[in-house]
Amino acid sequence: VCGMWSLRAIARRGLPVTFLGATSFWCTCSTEERADLRARHDSVVERLRKLSSALAPLAQSRIVCCEASSEPGRRELPTFTKADVAKHAGGDMGVWVILGGAVYDVTQFIQNHPGGEEKIMLAAGRSVEPYWGLYRQHVQPGSAGAALVPKSHVAEILEPLQVGWLDPREAAAAIKERLADDPYAREPERHVALRLLAETPCSGESPVELMLDNYLTPNELFFVRNHHPVPHLEADEYSLAVSGQGIGSREYSLEELKTKFPKSHVTSSIQCGGNRRSGLNSVRPTSGNAWGAGAISNAKWSGVLLRDLLLDAGVTNPGETGIEHVQFEGDDGVKASIPVDKAMSERGDVLIAYEMNGDPIPADHGQPVRVVVPGHVGVRNIKWLRKVITASEEAEGMWQRGIAYKVFGPSVTSVDGLNLDEYPPMQEMPVQSAILSPLSGASVEADEPLTVKGFAYSGGGRSIARVDVSADDGATWHTATLTEGASQPRDRAWAWTFWEAEVPLPAAEMPRATIVCKAVDAAHNSQPESPAGVWNLRGLANNSWDRVAVSVRTGE
Repeated sequence: VCGMWSLRAIARRGLPVTFLGATSFWCTCSTEERADLRARHDSVVERLRKLSSALAPLAQSRIVCCEASSEPGRRELPTFTKADVAKHAGGDMGVWVILGGAVYDVTQFIQNHPGGEEKIMLAAGRSVEPYWGLYRQHVQPGSAGAALVPKSHVAEILEPLQVGWLDPREAAAAIKERLADDPYAREPERHVALRLLAETPCSGESPVELMLDNYLTPNELFFVRNHHPVPHLEADEYSLAVSGQGIGSREYSLEELKTKFPKSHVTSSIQCGGNRRSGLNSVRPTSGNAWGAGAISNAKWSGVLLRDLLLDAGVTNPGETGIEHVQFEGDDGVKASIPVDKAMSERGDVLIAYEMNGDPIPADHGQPVRVVVPGHVGVRNIKWLRKVITASEEAEGMWQRGIAYKVFGPSVTSVDGLNLDEYPPMQEMPVQSAILSPLSGASVEADEPLTVKGFAYSGGGRSIARVDVSADDGATWHTATLTEGASQPRDRAWAWTFWEAEVPLPAAEMPRATIVCKAVDAAHNSQPESPAGVWNLRGLANNSWDRVAVSVRTGE
C-alpha cells in the first residue's frame, strides 16, 4: 500500500519550475478508508497552500495546483471546483456534469441520452451521482456506495467527454455524503436463481434452465425489471387515484378494489421490450441490459378490470369527451399509457391486479397494485400503480415519448436531427420464440433424434399457429408440437405457448449443429431470419430466429 501522489508543478513567477513531493498511497483499501486518507492528504495540501501564501512575498512563489491522483495513469487535465462546474448549466456555457472525481462536458451528448434530455438536464452543472444512485442501469452490478463505476459502454461514451477533474477536497466530501444515503438499502430479497444483469435497479432474468418447469412462472422466478428503488407501500394505506378528461376525480382504497368490483382473472405473459437484446449486440452494440431469452415470464393475475374501474369513475363514451389514451403513473415515477380502445374493450382484459398466482403481488412486481396490459410490452404494465388518468394525449416522459422504447431502423445510429414524435412507442409485441432445451453449448448424441423445447409468444393476443424447428441452421425444417397454451383463443392468447419437436441431426453437421426455431402467429406473422434486419439503436423487439449451437457426440 504505497506509491506516490501525483503533484502538479508549483510555478514560481518568473523563476524556474520547482516541485513539491509527498509520499502517500495507492491501495485496495475500502472506499471509506480511502476517503479518510484522502481527507488527511487534503489537509496537508491546504497547509502547503497557506505556507505558500505566507512565503509568496519572499519567494515570489505560489502553488498553482496540488492534485491527488486516485489511480495510476491519471490524465493531466485542469482541476475545477463545484462552483466552476455550476456555471455550465446550459445556454452558451454548455452543460457540464460531475461523476466521481471527473468533470464531463455533455453538451453534444444530451439529445442522444436514452433517458431523454429533460432527465440529464436535472444534473446540469452538478453531479450526476444522486441520479445514477437511482438510475443504476448506468453502472456496473455491485457498484454502489462510494464507487459508482460506469458500465463499459457508458465509460466509452464518457471518456472523450472528460474536460477535467473535480477539486479533490470536494470529491472526498461527496463520497462521504453518498455513503450516508443509499436509496437501495431496502431492496427485497431475490431468488439466487435469477440471472442478475444489474443489482440496482434490479434487472434479473428468469433462469432459462427452469422456465419450462412451470407454465405459470413461480413468483420468485418471475423476471424483474425495475427502473428505480422498489417502493414500500402499505396495503392498508394504499389508494388509487382515477381522474382526467371527461370525468371527475375518484380515490379507491385496496379494500374497495377488492369488494366493490367483481374479481377477474387473466393469465398473461409479460415480456421486456429488450428481451433477447444480446442477439442484436452480436450485430453491433446497442444500449441497455444484454438480456438473453429470460426477460419474459407468465402468471395468473387477479384483480379489477380497468374497464369496470373507468366505467365506475364516469367514463361512458370516450369518443364524445375526446379521450384517446389512458395514462398510468407508478409510485416510482414511471409513466406510460395505452390507447383508450385497448383500455375500454370488453376483450382487452386490461387488469388492475392485486394478486399474482393467487398470492398478494410481491414487492418487486408492484405490491400492492399494478396494471397488467395483456399483449403489450412490459413497460406499459406499470407497477406500484398510483394514478390512472384519461387523456387526449399519451403520457409524458422518457418511457412513452423518449427514445427508451422507440424502435428505429437499422441505419439509425444516432437520434441527431430526428423528430422523435414521428416514431410511435412500442405497444404490442412481435411474434417471438426461443429454444430453452438444449441450451447453447450442450453436448448431444448423434445417433438419436434430438428433442428440442421452447416457448413462443405473440403480442396483441395473437395465438401461435406453428413453430418450425431446424437442426441444420434452416436448411430443412420440422413442425413442432404445441403443448401448454396451445388452446388459447385465437385473438385473446395473452400467455406464451410451450412447444417441443423431435429433430434428426444431419450427418453433414458433425461434430457441431446449429438448432434454429421460428414461430408463426395467427395473423401469419413470422420471425425474420437475421438479427441484422431488425437491429435498432435501443436494442428492442429482437424477434429474429433463435439459434443454439450444440456439440454432437458420436458412438465411436
